[in-house]
Amino acid sequence: MTKVRLGIIGFGTQGGAYAGFIQEGRVKNMEIGALCDTDPAKRAVANEKYPNIPFYENYIDMLDSGDVDAVVTCVPHYLHPEMGIESLKRDVHALVEKPAGVYTKQVKELNEFAETKPELTFGIMFNQRTNELYQKVKKIIDNGDIGGIRRTNWIITTWWRPQGYYDQSAWRATWEGEGGGVLVNQAPHQLDLLQWICGVPKKVYSNVKYGYQRDIAVEDEVTTMLDYGNGATGVFVTCTHDVLGTDRFEILGDKGKIVVDDSKKVTIKRLKQPESELSDKMSMQDMAKLSAGGNMGEIYDEEVIEFESVWGAQHTAVMENFAGNILDDEPLLAPGSDGIHGVALANAIHLSSWLGKEVELPVDEDLYLAELNKKIAEEKQMDN
Repeated sequence: MTKVRLGIIGFGTQGGAYAGFIQEGRVKNMEIGALCDTDPAKRAVANEKYPNIPFYENYIDMLDSGDVDAVVTCVPHYLHPEMGIESLKRDVHALVEKPAGVYTKQVKELNEFAETKPELTFGIMFNQRTNELYQKVKKIIDNGDIGGIRRTNWIITTWWRPQGYYDQSAWRATWEGEGGGVLVNQAPHQLDLLQWICGVPKKVYSNVKYGYQRDIAVEDEVTTMLDYGNGATGVFVTCTHDVLGTDRFEILGDKGKIVVDDSKKVTIKRLKQPESELSDKMSMQDMAKLSAGGNMGEIYDEEVIEFESVWGAQHTAVMENFAGNILDDEPLLAPGSDGIHGVALANAIHLSSWLGKEVELPVDEDLYLAELNKKIAEEKQMDN
């Protein structure tokens, strides 16, 4: 096998984009094996764009067809774990979309089953892990360039969505259909990057607004305090109602600071000696000179790097890496088992707001599911 035959489950916006990337030759080691969608109307679209590609209305039929070596799950979030398990059961490699699921209990089932199939490739579409900027940031942290982390701040409010976005599908922005709002739809990449780069928080305390500025049942505004358990703290802010949104990620260490602006520019300031040593050695007179416009270059070096982003390049990089793991045992950039961490963080943020108190990670899975089911029941009563 020189190319992986990918089955695309869900021929909507995302699935259609992936099919286009492959058809254009942007994923060198992959070809379209089959397309699948429960909407019969999609067959005509698929036949016109991809006339020689098999089309299925039932994903199980596609898995059993022999037409595909692997699948990607471009479907509502609740279905990702189920489809991942059914694929692996049939010895079909699985690339699940983000998030890995809605709640950790179902994601854990997927991870545990995947462990029984170590010969198969199980990945997740965390395309931002292939972003050179965030790879650079992670390398700086891992190398200890800015020392131990003291504080993280990420404000990511560039997810503006008008009411029409939510009105286009009955399942969208519902507890039953989508399992949440901005935390499970728009921000999973940032939740993954946050823990991938900085570590998993030990506790969270959140202030979450549901239907704050949009006519929806789920969250459209989130402010969360993070406690890493070692004295380090963080703040994570996201929303879908800021048309003038901000994307700024700061990581303060005891030997420097990283600032990421708009996911395009990273500024690294490396102290020439740790902050604690500066505190011990610097006199009030020296501090006064610095405050009055002194030469800050005496205490730190600055590096600024700007990155260009090409639409689809990060998605295709994940797909190419996924196929490379299947064909040549290339190390996975985004192992599927990592998907549980972002889901766990989202669950903790939800649960903290529902209970009105700080919660520890990992959260009580049964408690979270019980509270989620209450939300679903309340939603159904409102619809009736």
